[in-house]
Amino acid sequence: MSQRLPLPEIPRQKNSDFAAIYRVNSLAFGRENEANLVNALRNNVPVFSFVAVKEEKVIGHILYSPVSLESEDKPNLNLLGLAPLAILPDYQSKGIGSLLTQYSLRECAARGIDAVVVLGNPHFYHRFGFITAQTKNLSCEYPVPAEVFMVLELRINCLTGVQGLVKYRREFDSVSKKFQLI
Repeated sequence: MSQRLPLPEIPRQKNSDFAAIYRVNSLAFGRENEANLVNALRNNVPVFSFVAVKEEKVIGHILYSPVSLESEDKPNLNLLGLAPLAILPDYQSKGIGSLLTQYSLRECAARGIDAVVVLGNPHFYHRFGFITAQTKNLSCEYPVPAEVFMVLELRINCLTGVQGLVKYRREFDSVSKKFQLI
């Protein structure tokens, strides 16, 4: 019988986590682009951010920031974009990214977020209920394959009858051409 490893704690980020979050994003992506994006977003807009902590060490990070929807329908929706999700290399493929994603999506729903969009690997995000955004008549401002731009309705049917272009914050422009899809 295999011994279960203790699960990491998942608190909201604290100011004292900022350096560790930068390190996690830099090491997870092998560059500083995403880490710099996290800092820029945190400095310019309210973000919703969680860390995975194991033995008092930050080993993972997930961040949500506001996105806008350009639509003739002018829906009153509270939308967030999930990006980035980063796990230290030694802890990848151990379920920590899934744990962070599941927990944080529940927290988003509890705080009244209507829907979340993500640019990412469909095989990873479909397990959480994300679907191709195109099926909900949403498109992405970036020229990405349709299957990597996904949406999850946290408030059921909130996107019914809505169509439009999802726009990320301008801070994403510096990394949009360099996205690494999980």
